[in-house]
Amino acid sequence: MPELKIAIVPVTPFQQNCSIVWDETTKRGAVIDPGGDLPNILAALEELEVTAEKIVLTHGHIDHAGGAAELAETLNIPVEGPNEADKFLLDNLPADGLRTGIPGRVVTPGRWLNEGDSVDIAGLPFEVLQVPGHTPGHIVLVNKDNFIAIVGDTLFQRSVGRSDFPYGDGALLVQGIKTKLLTLGDAFTILPGHGNATNIGMEKVTNPFLKG
Repeated sequence: MPELKIAIVPVTPFQQNCSIVWDETTKRGAVIDPGGDLPNILAALEELEVTAEKIVLTHGHIDHAGGAAELAETLNIPVEGPNEADKFLLDNLPADGLRTGIPGRVVTPGRWLNEGDSVDIAGLPFEVLQVPGHTPGHIVLVNKDNFIAIVGDTLFQRSVGRSDFPYGDGALLVQGIKTKLLTLGDAFTILPGHGNATNIGMEKVTNPFLKG
């Protein structure tokens, strides 16, 4: 079985957790949510000696997707995800860049992702779960062999993603977390889009947004 490795590169003023995921034996992998600060991401790939074969996006916000088009062009690799319901956000990245000060280019994924799809990262299968509410097309990537879930801005340590956008839905987000993430099992490590890693068991006990 490929040996899963993950490194976090904090990017943008929002300190978004861009993830580099790879197989230690082959040194092949993927970049998840390259929101910006591409020199830092490229430097990390070089230091880790990882060859990125694709980019995967959990959702369309500027701090997660702003650098995807440029990175894909630089490395000549495809972009996969999120779900097509976030197309309007990816199309609006240049305007969001002007508003936030984070450079962004329109990015059109070569593959939109849906519930039940699988994303292959260097021979490691990541199951796709749709967990909308923060954005309509938000996805989560789950590797069951290694008990890892890369969850973007759905679930955080003792918190959940914002839903105070015109397209947000807090009730739908919490429902998705409870029915799709908490059911993965207490041992699953959660890698969120911001802040520290956590696990399902801890969030069941300590997360005030998931009570009741």
